[in-house]
Amino acid sequence: MEDKKTESMTNAVEDTRHEYQKKRVIVPCITGLIFLICGIFYGVHSIYYKSTDDAFIEGHVITVAPRVSGPVLKLNIEDNQDVKKGDLLLEIDPNDYRAKLDETRAKLEEAEASLVSAENQVTKSLSDLEFAKNDYERYSKMRDKGISSKQDYESSLNKLTAAQSNNNSAQAKYNEITASIKKLKAEVEQDELNLSYTKIYAAADGKITNRSVEQGNYVQVAQPMFAIVPEKMWIVANFKETQLANMKPGQPVKIKIDTYGGKKFEGKVDSIQRSTGARASLFPPENAVGSYVKIVQRVPVKIVFTEDISQYNIVPGMSVVPEVKVK
Repeated sequence: MEDKKTESMTNAVEDTRHEYQKKRVIVPCITGLIFLICGIFYGVHSIYYKSTDDAFIEGHVITVAPRVSGPVLKLNIEDNQDVKKGDLLLEIDPNDYRAKLDETRAKLEEAEASLVSAENQVTKSLSDLEFAKNDYERYSKMRDKGISSKQDYESSLNKLTAAQSNNNSAQAKYNEITASIKKLKAEVEQDELNLSYTKIYAAADGKITNRSVEQGNYVQVAQPMFAIVPEKMWIVANFKETQLANMKPGQPVKIKIDTYGGKKFEGKVDSIQRSTGARASLFPPENAVGSYVKIVQRVPVKIVFTEDISQYNIVPGMSVVPEVKVK
């Protein structure tokens, strides 16, 4: 009885040992097979798709700055407010510019009145010149015939000279006033523009961003006050140069935005920049040096959305991961 029990236990241990050895062989095989399948999938996937995490949302950012200085009289916007093109956003106190315009207009009216007087003076001087010229010609002919004295001849010549001088002076005065009127008209146009610049309107539909102005602030020319960001967004993805061999405009793109991790947006390649990011920078690298080390460069690729994204809060600067189907 004892022998049978011992034999049974021995057989159980043997079966367990064989089973354990079998598992030791099968588990690595299955694991290796999984890794092999994953490697094949990744290799095939990398041939047909190119992706990068060096990509960000971009959009037009319209910085608004005044073209005239002065205190802010009215402010019609709040942070992150939606605005439409043509909306009155801000008004600078116009009183100084209106007074300057009125003053220039008054000077223009005065100059135009003086022009009438100068024009009359030119007409009179031309008449006097014509009379003096005829008188001189008559005395000149009479002197040649010996029927006029030298004194009369010289007197007519002096009158002709004086009439010519008066005419030149009157014409110069007329030209001076004409030039002054032209200058004043230009000043009136500039003053009218400056007055119109006191009202700032929205240049496009969008959302107010980075507002730094308050009602009552004194603003200077070209001082950034806020920005308008339109709804149109796109992606700038910096792909490695080794990923661009088969990439071209029009190829479909799956876009993953970090904010919306569970959704993939549809898009397409719009264009590829004609230089690397380093070459297009303000200070491009100088590679003709002895310590040169080759670094894989990145080229900006513009990707646009092909679906409506207006219902999503997608703003410039967000991180994205685009995946381009290149084959």
